[in-house]
Amino acid sequence: MITITSECNIDGVVIRHPEKHVDARGWLVELYRSDKAADGFEPVMSYVSMTSPGVVRGPHEHRQQTDYFCFFGSSEFRIYLWDNRPDSATYGRNCVIDAGRDEIICFIIPPGVVHAYKNIGDSEGLVYNAPDRLYGGHGKNEPPDEIRHEDRDDDRFIVS
Repeated sequence: MITITSECNIDGVVIRHPEKHVDARGWLVELYRSDKAADGFEPVMSYVSMTSPGVVRGPHEHRQQTDYFCFFGSSEFRIYLWDNRPDSATYGRNCVIDAGRDEIICFIIPPGVVHAYKNIGDSEGLVYNAPDRLYGGHGKNEPPDEIRHEDRDDDRFIVS
């Protein structure tokens, strides 16, 4: 059984609910503000991805990288987080949060927190990420900092 919450009690996970400014021209959302980020968090790159309806990305985690994901539409997403850090006070905790078109949410996800998301809507959805490490290192000359659980037979990290 999945329990969907609006908050997440995992150490180091920061959740923002940015305001959507709407007028006759459309809308605007401030996805990232350094004065609203965790102390010391500084993105070094950013990207936007499109996820088709029904598609799951993850679960995976990073050894060193902190992610800054924003789910802002044009579909609905279900986000899954699991604390996989044995030395964390919240080790073993998980949370599931819905976001997207009507509930814009941004997450700072520290290393060792397994994360995944699924487009649960009926249209393509956009996701923004601004991690604090370059994918593949400088010049993409290093292996990616990822532990991909979707490639393992591990029933702790189930996306349904």
